Amino acid sequence: MEFSRHLFSISEALATDDLAALKFLSLEHIPLKKQEAIQDPKAFFQALQEKALVSDGDQAFLKELLYRINRVDILVSHLGSSREEMERELRIPGRAKVSPFRYLLFQLSENITTEELKCFKFLLGKELPKSKLNTENTMIDVFTEMEKKGILREDNLKVLKSLCEKVDKSLVKKIEEYELSLCGEEEMLCTEGQSSSVILGVTAGHTRQLASFLAPDSPARHCASSQLEVYKMTSRPRGVCLILNNHNFERNGAEVAGHKLKDRKGTDVDAAALSKVFSKLHFKIAEHKDLTAKEIHNVVKKYQNEDHKDKDCFVCCILSHGKKGIIYGVDGQEVPIQELTTYFTGQNCHSLAGKPKVFFVQACQGDARQQGVVIEVDSTGQDSSVETDGRLQPDFIPSEADFLLGMATLQDYVSYRSPSHGSWYIQSLCQHLENSCPRGEDILTILTAVNEEVSRKLDKQNAGKQMPQPSFTLRKKLIFPVN
Repeated sequence: MEFSRHLFSISEALATDDLAALKFLSLEHIPLKKQEAIQDPKAFFQALQEKALVSDGDQAFLKELLYRINRVDILVSHLGSSREEMERELRIPGRAKVSPFRYLLFQLSENITTEELKCFKFLLGKELPKSKLNTENTMIDVFTEMEKKGILREDNLKVLKSLCEKVDKSLVKKIEEYELSLCGEEEMLCTEGQSSSVILGVTAGHTRQLASFLAPDSPARHCASSQLEVYKMTSRPRGVCLILNNHNFERNGAEVAGHKLKDRKGTDVDAAALSKVFSKLHFKIAEHKDLTAKEIHNVVKKYQNEDHKDKDCFVCCILSHGKKGIIYGVDGQEVPIQELTTYFTGQNCHSLAGKPKVFFVQACQGDARQQGVVIEVDSTGQDSSVETDGRLQPDFIPSEADFLLGMATLQDYVSYRSPSHGSWYIQSLCQHLENSCPRGEDILTILTAVNEEVSRKLDKQNAGKQMPQPSFTLRKKLIFPVN
């Protein structure tokens, strides 16, 4: 009786969408025909008990289901578990009961927007009955109908991949990760001394034993294809996007070697663009303007000492004058770039260990102006006059993993900034992030596109060119989802 009251309390905390997700993830255990009669969570829990999937002494499947649908709040408050406990449990081979195939489909449904759902329904117009594609049907409903029709199975993802290719390529990457995880299991069987006949005997029906491969940070998933692993990027907010924006140097009387540092006109345009795009990518924006060298250290130390355990990433954008290896505070004092990045190593900032730390720096790396043969000039809407920002070294990131440093230009060369439209590099970066992140492009692919665009621009007055340069110690693909 006590356990029944416990299930009743949980059922009261579940929403309609939660019930649909729970039913979908349980299809391998509770047939669709029986599920059609289930209209509330209490009836669903009754069905689980009848199948001996949940009892007073065994709540593992219930915990897994709540974890899979991201109801960690219920997991904690009603079942005394946690996200960390479930992640450990699901790494144990054979412990998971949710089919990896089923969980893949659920994850895809969670990442599909309303507009993308409309596209899926349109593309399936000739495959499924119109009555099954009305506006009320969810993506889970569509997947269920595709399975009924026989065009979607564990061993046949061809149609699904084709649809995702047309709608959102980032969804294709999730499917490929799933396929690679299954290949990874076969490789592990082989290394454990299994015969080839056993490996060949791993059929679609056996793949539901591989659910642990879809658990976050599963060692088996890492074994499957490390080069295609993707950093976890699901927290809300994703993390902090710290913007250090130094504009006013003249009023502070900043001088270097007897030369006065000019105000950085156009930098506020860059800061606004960065704030806009990283807000869309679900980062918490923290902009600090016109900092002295000491204030820069203090601000960065503040974020070093914050607890980032519930965040997936840290981004720092530096907009200032500089020279080799340093940036300037508005007081003209030097701040070594390496000191700023080193604050966030795993040793110095434990809660960011294993997570990507991204730095974008708008500054020159030298005084030389890069010359080149102009193939095509993209100068629409730009001022004919541009300014430069001192110089900066390209490799001032720690040697340990999970860092990315995006530099505005190559070593020894200037970078350009329009007083009215912002810098070439930051404006191109923000535009490509805004256009490419919804398509699931990873950051290195995006930065390559930024390189291509900026390299085509031309400082007409001095025939100067610019080529950005990323350096990194990332271990996985870094993708910023917009959903």
